[in-house]
Amino acid sequence: MPRTRIAIPDDAAVMHTATLPVRWGDMDAFRHVNNTKFFRYFEQTRVEWLRTLPGASMEGEVGPVVAHTACAFKQPLRHPATVRVELLSGVPGRSSIETYYRITTEAAPDTVVARGSASIVWIDFATGRPVALPDAMREALPA
Repeated sequence: MPRTRIAIPDDAAVMHTATLPVRWGDMDAFRHVNNTKFFRYFEQTRVEWLRTLPGASMEGEVGPVVAHTACAFKQPLRHPATVRVELLSGVPGRSSIETYYRITTEAAPDTVVARGSASIVWIDFATGRPVALPDAMREALPA
């Protein structure tokens, strides 16, 4: 089976960093953080970031949905730990943003334990169709 490779583009800019505790319950029977929890770490970081962007309200008639997400696991992660999740963004499209994630720990900040990506599409919730990113939000993104 081919390995998932997540290449973070050179022009991607760090937009937000979250510091999150690894909870005891994040681990599975193999005594390392379950793979599904990494997607929760990405999600928490993404929501924190979106809340900082002008025009990026998630309570309106239009807003973000994740169209695709992936994770490449580099090292096992165990409790107790504190993870540092960097969210990077590339240049936005008309209605979408590619985001990338880099997870390290406070104890080993130079060691990447996982890389991720998510394609976020702005949609009209009534129609389910893509709409243009809000102008105010676009101005806050890399050009």
